[in-house]
Amino acid sequence: MTASRARAAGLVLGFVADRVLGDPQRFHPVAGFGRAAAALERCTYADRRAAGVLHVAVLVGGSAVAGVLTQATARRRGPVAETLVVAGCTWAVLGGRSREREALAVHDHLAADDLPAARQRVTHLVGRDPSVLDAGGVARATVESVAENTSDAVVAPLVAGAAAGVPGLLAYRAANTLDAMVGHRTPRLERFGWAAARLDDLLNLVPARLSAAIAALAAPLVGGSPAAAVRAWARDARHHPSPNAGPVEAAFAGALGVQLGGVNVYFGRTEDRHTLGDGRPVAQADAARATRLALLVDVGALLSCVLVPRLLRRRRR
Repeated sequence: MTASRARAAGLVLGFVADRVLGDPQRFHPVAGFGRAAAALERCTYADRRAAGVLHVAVLVGGSAVAGVLTQATARRRGPVAETLVVAGCTWAVLGGRSREREALAVHDHLAADDLPAARQRVTHLVGRDPSVLDAGGVARATVESVAENTSDAVVAPLVAGAAAGVPGLLAYRAANTLDAMVGHRTPRLERFGWAAARLDDLLNLVPARLSAAIAALAAPLVGGSPAAAVRAWARDARHHPSPNAGPVEAAFAGALGVQLGGVNVYFGRTEDRHTLGDGRPVAQADAARATRLALLVDVGALLSCVLVPRLLRRRRR
């Protein structure tokens, strides 16, 4: 087995492990990284971009170096060891199954007309103020989170793993975690979090558009239209404040035949994300439809990451 085949096999096994097991329940390495990042922040924080660049360089660079050493050690022990290491790292950094569980839990509360429980559970997915959300608002927040996290938590790690193996997997998850921790436009983090936010934007440019393209192709499997998905993507994505969430959410809106975006209320902050799609308002059942579409995108991305490099290698021969 070659190194490229070991990498591909590891990505597949890690993806299956995530689907079957979800996130590790104890000693999650991403949680451990978050604690280390928070501890380092107490030393590196300053209200300057340079301090944020240093913070990101140490943590993302350190993760990449750890990945290089881990992969090299496994490779010396043979292709089976390398496959298992790639699989374990893939499982650790993917978040598809957990995303689905949380979204379906919100869906179940809405189906039972338990709005307080749905409001509380949706806080596991989004940072919005749940007290201002009605049932439609909770459903919309769930669909938008499923769409964005399909790219962030599944497609992007797979692309990074296909491109750079274990170093890519670990460096991507480190960058994405730092963006979630410090990449916010708040007075305290406006400058310090700039590097984390910009690096995450850069790393997600390709995965977000791959996610949007697969969502458009898969639209008929959830009762939608590829043309509507492409139209919403082309017309509405550029109005979204995020360069990467915009294409994915717009494509999901068109594929599901719903309208996403609009005004979101966070704690102490209001943000207008423009209207995405020209369908009907989001309903309770759309949360479950969104998880089905997300799974189709996940599988499509996995196949792309495994098969496309192999086809490119064959063409070079």
